[in-house]
Amino acid sequence: MATTSSEVTSAELQEQARRHLWLHFSRMGPYEHGTEIPMITRGEGCYVWDDHGNRYLDALSALFCVNIGHGRADIAQAGADQAAELGFFTTWSYAHPRAVELATKIASLAPGDLNRVFFTSGGGESVETALKVARQYYKLTGHPNKTKIIAREVAYHGTTLGALTATGVTGLRQPFEPFTPGGCHVPNTNLYRLPPGYGEENLAEAIAERIEFEGPETVAAVILEPVQNAGGCFPPPEGYFQRVREICDEYNVLMISDEVICSWGRLGEWFGAQRFGYQPDIITTAKGITSAYAPMGAMIASDRVIEPFLDGNNSFIHGFTFGGHPMAAAVSLANIQAMEDEEVIENVREHEGEFRAMLESLRDIPIVGDVRGVGYFHAIELVKDRETRETFNSEESEHLLRGFLSGELYRRGLICRTDDRGDPVLQFAPPLIAGPEQFAEMEAVLRPVLEEASTMIKAM
Repeated sequence: MATTSSEVTSAELQEQARRHLWLHFSRMGPYEHGTEIPMITRGEGCYVWDDHGNRYLDALSALFCVNIGHGRADIAQAGADQAAELGFFTTWSYAHPRAVELATKIASLAPGDLNRVFFTSGGGESVETALKVARQYYKLTGHPNKTKIIAREVAYHGTTLGALTATGVTGLRQPFEPFTPGGCHVPNTNLYRLPPGYGEENLAEAIAERIEFEGPETVAAVILEPVQNAGGCFPPPEGYFQRVREICDEYNVLMISDEVICSWGRLGEWFGAQRFGYQPDIITTAKGITSAYAPMGAMIASDRVIEPFLDGNNSFIHGFTFGGHPMAAAVSLANIQAMEDEEVIENVREHEGEFRAMLESLRDIPIVGDVRGVGYFHAIELVKDRETRETFNSEESEHLLRGFLSGELYRRGLICRTDDRGDPVLQFAPPLIAGPEQFAEMEAVLRPVLEEASTMIKAM
């Protein structure tokens, strides 16, 4: 039987974690053999501390989440205050004031006629909800065969069995096959590595071609992130989303903007669709909706999408116990209010150029191949040869990312993401309150570590 105590030592926490805590997306084997588990114990602003008292610049907002910054007791207090009034009641056939207030606030910030908010507990649930809405929408409107989903290669849309239909990362899909059928994939907007025969101008056309190939009468939705996360922060080319909107209208297909990461200021607007000037039928969101001070997500649908669900005895046959939880809704309202009062999104707009310039300044390091992204959401792609854009094989990538960069960056006080779900990248998504001081700290760590990595690669 495990015991807990406020007086447990770091060694005891490590022992208990190894015995009882199953970490997400983690190789657990090394911890079984004594490797220390990183143990983060507190946070303030753009920084967190571990159980040894070491300070780290959190240049990933934990996981693209903590937009308002760490240590905001006032945001958390909103949840505690709500608990004293109403700790929980379901939104299955009932409402409560905080869910109503939050839905109304979200509708006021969302683009166009996205006025209907279905709450979830997180991003995967939001995507799952959007896909189920799309299927039932077309059954209710007389198109029962429209079930397929068009997504992009290497895109990550979640790990539930339904969301895996859209996720385009082979390694995340294969262990769980077979799963919900209907996922179809097209090239993404990695302009650094365009597929043979593709230019920027025909990436959107690939979606139309895939719809035609599958049969328009079988396709329910296209799901796209404003800036694709997996693979390393792929922004769209000019006019891409406007053309996708036209394609969706032409073929009677719903357009889902997956903004689990790209909403709530990450790209310098409340929603990523606003940054790129397009109007989706559905937005999926989570993470920054509460700045991760409570677990919450949402699907935001247009008036057109909900219309058939309002007819007669129809209903959306779907729900989650904790969707719209009163405490999470109160935290979200406090988070959004603080972002408005403190002009957090304006801070992103003011300083995103300096953030990008800092990353661009690293291009003189041979291993740096590409710098890309938008707002406070950027990536550096690492290459073996910058002239030819030659990438690393799997063994080299393993050695570079997990054998050196991940541990060395953390050891020097910088938390970012090393990822090779596509080509090897470093990803950065600092809290939206970050500014030039934090960018300078990032550069002070990144430059020497990447220079060492370049030297290491030459010797391989």
